[in-house]
Amino acid sequence: MKKLTSILTIRFFYICFVCLLLLIIANGNKRYVNVVNNINGVKSLEASNIVTKYVFKEEIKPVYAKNMSEVKLYGSNGPVVFYGEMTGYGPDCVGCSGTVSCPPSPNIKESVMFEDSVYGKVHILAADSAIPCGSIIRIKNVTFSDKAIYGIVLDRGGVVKGNIIDFLVERESYAVSNIGRQKNVSFEIIRWGW
Repeated sequence: MKKLTSILTIRFFYICFVCLLLLIIANGNKRYVNVVNNINGVKSLEASNIVTKYVFKEEIKPVYAKNMSEVKLYGSNGPVVFYGEMTGYGPDCVGCSGTVSCPPSPNIKESVMFEDSVYGKVHILAADSAIPCGSIIRIKNVTFSDKAIYGIVLDRGGVVKGNIIDFLVERESYAVSNIGRQKNVSFEIIRWGW
């Protein structure tokens, strides 16, 4: 009888051990999903990188602004869309110094693109001072691209006021001949400043 009790006790502990081991393994494979409703509420660079891995409960609907006052009013609360004009400029334009006015002030004679830590390679844009430096803008309805273009506001300009966005290209001659002045362009600000 003692031998049978000893065998049953050993088997009981073995079964408990196996069950506990399976439970530990099962809990170790759980995936946790963090959910964020408003990506624009994230301020730090580290948090911005993490947010790109989050799952969104619902698509955030942008606010449609009629003028720069509304863009400034709604911009920090989420995506805002406005319609305006797009012009182009090159690093060799009259009055251009070769760098842009917003930090980190990259040398635009070396590259007209900027490497953003969240959005990757984006075009450099000049915009009204109502839109803060570091803002990411999705551009649609332009003649030189069927797809949406992503740009970052890193520059200002004397004639870049209100709903005009200036798009940086390799040469001023290219800007004049291929971009010109395009009207009814859709600008969606998807990140408000740095």
